[in-house]
Parts: sequence; C-alpha cells; structure tokens
Amino acid sequence: MIRAVALDVGETLVRDDRYWGGWADWLGVPHHTLSALVGAVVAQGRDNADALRLLRPGIDVGAEYRAREAAGRGERLEAGDLYDDVRPALAALRDAGVRVVVAGNQTRKAGALLRDLDLPADVVATSGEWGCAKPSPEFFARVVEAAGTSPGETLYVGDHPVNDVYPAARCGLLTAHLRRGPWGHFWADDPEVRAAADYSVGSLCELVEVVRAGR
Repeated sequence: MIRAVALDVGETLVRDDRYWGGWADWLGVPHHTLSALVGAVVAQGRDNADALRLLRPGIDVGAEYRAREAAGRGERLEAGDLYDDVRPALAALRDAGVRVVVAGNQTRKAGALLRDLDLPADVVATSGEWGCAKPSPEFFARVVEAAGTSPGETLYVGDHPVNDVYPAARCGLLTAHLRRGPWGHFWADDPEVRAAADYSVGSLCELVEVVRAGR
C-alpha cells in the first residue's frame, strides 16, 4: 500500500526556467546557451552545475550564488513557476489519505520560498536544510522519516534517474519516473529507467490515479 508520496522539486513541481535564466543573466550569456549546456552535461551524467563551469572555468559557484544574493539578484520562486497540475494533484493525494512530502536538492532559501507558496503538502524540506543531498542514502532516510512510513510504503517521484529513481529504489522506496522537463523526457523511454521505476507517468494527474490504485 502507498501511504506516502514524496516529490522532487525541480522539473517535478517547479519549472527551472527562472533558476537557469537568473544564472544566464548574471553570467551575461543568452538563456538558450546556458540551457543547452545544462542539457549537455546532464546527458553526460555530470552535475548540472558543470554548465556554469563550462561558461566560466574556475568559477566558485557558491561564491557567485552569495554575490547574486547580495546584489538582490538571487533565488526567487513564485506561484507561476509551478506546473499547472501541482496544486490539484497534491490536494487530491491528501484527499486520498496519502501523506505528501516535498523534498529535493535545493538551498535553505528555496525551502523557505517553497513554504511561502503554501502547497497542499504535509512536509516541505530541502537538502540544504537537511544537510544531505540526493543521491545519498541519508537523504532518502530523511524522506522516509518525514513521511512517517516504511520505505516500501513511500513512493518517491522525480524526473532524474540518477538522483531520483535509482537511489530511492536502492533504499527500498517505491519510485515513479516523471516524463517532465529535459531530463524526464530524455530518459523516459530508456529501458533501464523503465525497469528500475515501479511506475512511469506523464503528469502528476496520472500519478494520482496510480496512487489511488495502490491504496
């Protein structure tokens, strides 16, 4: 039985357009240039922050993040950044009696911004707040703790096989791969991803039906 659903943030709940657009503006390059580089490094199995290092070799990403914040050009997150199905799907999951956890690899500030959106979720947390990040087992242990269930009763949903599907499955969680965003589409039909994920869905509305069937 699925008693809890935990969801990734970037390109699962939130479009990453603003995030990468902000970096492109800060570094003085066209948005499409950085977007293409992000796609390239992720397809190679690299950290998406390597796209910034390709644009500016030797960049200290943490220092530049702090400089952006100090200049008033740091992280922002608004209701319009959410995918259209997020609020209705999360609300439907809670109505079905499922505990909803939002947990992804984001900063402490992103955690606060997410909570300001007042999502229909029981827990909203980020790796920056927990002090551990995907794909580490510690992160998924915290997910299960936040869910208040056992790993086998917890479904983790995300678009990225390496950060979401594979490590969650290794930790005993159920998994759903979401065909959304560049990584979700890139790996959607990969045989290994299909075999590793318990479910493959094209939207959070499809996810609701999966969870209802698994109750």
